[in-house]
Amino acid sequence: MKENHTILIVEDEKNISDVIKAYMEKEGYNTFVAFDGEKAMEIFKEEDISLILLDLMIPKISGEELCSIIRNTSEVPIIMLTAKSDENSKIEGLDIGADDYVVKPFSPRELVSRVKALLRRTYRDNAILAEKIIFNGNLEIDKKKFLVEKNGNIIDLTTNEFKVLLALASNPEIVFTREKLIQNALGLGYEGFDRTIDTYIKNIRQKIEDDPKLPKYIITVYGVGYKFLD
Repeated sequence: MKENHTILIVEDEKNISDVIKAYMEKEGYNTFVAFDGEKAMEIFKEEDISLILLDLMIPKISGEELCSIIRNTSEVPIIMLTAKSDENSKIEGLDIGADDYVVKPFSPRELVSRVKALLRRTYRDNAILAEKIIFNGNLEIDKKKFLVEKNGNIIDLTTNEFKVLLALASNPEIVFTREKLIQNALGLGYEGFDRTIDTYIKNIRQKIEDDPKLPKYIITVYGVGYKFLD
């Protein structure tokens, strides 16, 4: 049975929002539409929103500002919709809290697929609260015990290595910049350099990958950061 998720569509071009709304409702999702940032914030505060589709170029409150405001109080999944396709714009979007980034013009069917994937990863069997994450039947991450096992053998990770791995594995297929990974895994009070993340990733790969030079879990997204393959 499909979960009754509610999507907030924040898009000031009515023809685009109408198409998105039609495709989302065809999949059985409830929808709300806001044509500016102030209305979007009002809806978000009043309704139980499962995911936000957020255009960046919206009136009153920009998409970037709205994303930052929401991220101060909520981990609701956010997919940014924008005509900005350059690398810096994508990195900035991820840094301020977006979970995914879709460039206009886009295929509505592809957008539906991304929405489904992000909802599945976020709400899979209430996975946010699950104590264990298991991949391919042989890599197991126990959140409560701070323990990682591969093929039944305990993997010796430092505390920070475990936190970095957990942040990635809890959000498979989501690209993390180094800054976002520090924020999510190590906290805003972390005083190390962002390039220290590269060292953590190298060490984790040495411990969990069959071949660290050809990783199948933690993948480098060149020019952006890292993601964990589901």
